[in-house]
Amino acid sequence: MYTLYFIPSACSLAIQVMLRELNQAFTLVNQQSTENFIAVNPANVVPALVENGKVYTEGAAIMLHLLRTHPSELWPSSVGLQQQTIEDLMFANASMHPAYGRLFFATHAIANEQARQLFLEEAAKQINKLWQVVGLRLAQRENEGGYLGGRMPGAADIFLAVYARWGAHFFVDIQIPDNVQQMLESVMARQSFKAALLAEQSST
Repeated sequence: MYTLYFIPSACSLAIQVMLRELNQAFTLVNQQSTENFIAVNPANVVPALVENGKVYTEGAAIMLHLLRTHPSELWPSSVGLQQQTIEDLMFANASMHPAYGRLFFATHAIANEQARQLFLEEAAKQINKLWQVVGLRLAQRENEGGYLGGRMPGAADIFLAVYARWGAHFFVDIQIPDNVQQMLESVMARQSFKAALLAEQSST
C-alpha cells in the first residue's frame, strides 16, 4: 500500500487521481499536519509517495513510476506514444506548473499592490500562451480521443486539470481554449477526480 503526502488542491492531487485510476490502495497524510516532514522529503514539498519504506518524490517522476509499475491503457505500449506521453507530462510539469507558480510567488512576495497586479497580469499572459499550446496539441489529435492521452485522460491531462483550478485564486484573465476547457471538465467530472477532492477535504 502507498502513503501519499499531500497539501489540499496542490499538485499532489494529480497523484491521488492517478492512484485511483490505477485502482491502487493508499493512505493520505496531510503534509501540513505532519511533524518533521522534511525527514520524508528534504525538499519539504509535496507530493511524496512512500511504498515499503521507499520514498518517491517529484510529481512527474512519481507519475512515470506509477504508470510503468501498474500496467494500464494509460501507459501506451508503443515507444512513439510513450515518448509523446512523456513530452506531454514534462510540458505540464516543467512549463505550465511553474507558470502558475509565478502567480503564487507574486501574491506572497510583492508587497506593492500595483506592482503585484502588473506582475500577475504578465504572468497570466504566459499562462494563456501555454494553454494555446495545449489546445493545438488536442486539435492535432482530435481523431485519437478527447484527451492528450487519447481515449483516456493521461498523466498530463490530470495535472493540467489540477493546475486549471488554481486560476480562480487570482484576479487575472486566464483564457482557456474551448477544446481544452472541454477536456479539463471531462477530467474533473471523472469519479477518480471527484473522489480525490472529497478525500482531501476529509483528511484536513
